[in-house]
Amino acid sequence: MIQNVQPVIVVIKTMIDMFSLQFMQNAFLAGMMLSFVLAVVSFFVVLRRLSFIGVGVAHSAFGGVALGALLGISPTLTAIGFAVVVSNAIGYIGKKGHLGTDTAIGIFFPLAMAMGVIFIGMSDQYNVDLFGYLFGNILAITRQDLIITAVLGGLVLLSTVLFFKELLFVAYDREVAFVSGMPVAFLDHFFLTILALSVVISMKIIGIILVSALLVIPGAAASQITHRYDSMIAFSIIIALISTIGGLIISYYADLPSGATIVTLASFIFFAAFAVGQIRR
Repeated sequence: MIQNVQPVIVVIKTMIDMFSLQFMQNAFLAGMMLSFVLAVVSFFVVLRRLSFIGVGVAHSAFGGVALGALLGISPTLTAIGFAVVVSNAIGYIGKKGHLGTDTAIGIFFPLAMAMGVIFIGMSDQYNVDLFGYLFGNILAITRQDLIITAVLGGLVLLSTVLFFKELLFVAYDREVAFVSGMPVAFLDHFFLTILALSVVISMKIIGIILVSALLVIPGAAASQITHRYDSMIAFSIIIALISTIGGLIISYYADLPSGATIVTLASFIFFAAFAVGQIRR
């Protein structure tokens, strides 16, 4: 009996030790806030079939981070500006330039990355934190980052709630929404802006390279389970929370990169949801 209890005691003690660390507390708080934001945005990304645009916007943020390092100002601020400009430019040129959104992404994706490399080359000092932004680094999460995540994440969620019906209408039937007199172009750019903000607040914990995955996987997994929009959002949030919290715990015990572990766990959840969806059909 005592032998059976001992492993449980060891696990509980290890968990207590883990949560006693300040950087892990910060990482879990940021991860939970991030899960709610990315899950809601992921619902609209999947519904509007804009999965690839998340990749373009995420990588464009690297140019903003590198610019901030070069100028000696907050990389978060420059990343916001860079990501918002690039996301809206992709949307505008994709529609007005008769090229298609995928072609516009193919133009801005390498451009933003190339500018980031140029900015790094122009910098007098090598900044290792840039690679923390690329791949995520829970050790880099500070109280200031938590405040920024809470403010920007709250802004994204509030904006989504205020325009939820309009965004949902455009996502389901863009042509009917336009004929009904809705400002479709404004709603498109509005959504691209909140998408850019979601990317920026995700950089440090997940990484620029991997954040695009969490902009797609929670919503995609939820769509395999249900087709009701309210249930899809709920499942998307649950999947994002399990992926983020579970990924952080696994990465801590296994000494693995946090961002990659979170995305891998989210991918496994998607495959499980896909299998369940096929069995139900």
